[in-house]
Amino acid sequence: MKPSIYSSLFIACLLFSGCAGVNRAVTDVVAMGAGGLTAHKLSKGDPLVTAAGAGAGLLLGETLNYANDARARKAYTTGFDKGRSDAAKQQYWIMVNQQKGSALMNENFSLFDVPLPEHQNSGALFNSTVRTLRFDE
Repeated sequence: MKPSIYSSLFIACLLFSGCAGVNRAVTDVVAMGAGGLTAHKLSKGDPLVTAAGAGAGLLLGETLNYANDARARKAYTTGFDKGRSDAAKQQYWIMVNQQKGSALMNENFSLFDVPLPEHQNSGALFNSTVRTLRFDE
């Protein structure tokens, strides 16, 4: 069985789809070829309809390219934000661990319990409680 032109175009599109610089041109050429060939077959060789079919194929190819570019931009932005978030978290934990280390090194400290009475502030009622204050010497 002899392969049709459609399967040849499909295989060519798959072969070139990994090349980033050529991908847009290959998609446009394959889409134009498929649109022109389909219009040529359906119109029994009318050149005007064939040209219109190739133009429609180009529009379809550019639509696919735009969707692919938009997806790539969104993935890049998502990855960039994730990396920035991870860097901020890493910096936070570095600072926390540094503070823990300096607190453990200083063994001269005192703890004082301070009773806080029940009070009202801006309409909110706070119950009485005891807070512990740490003083490094």
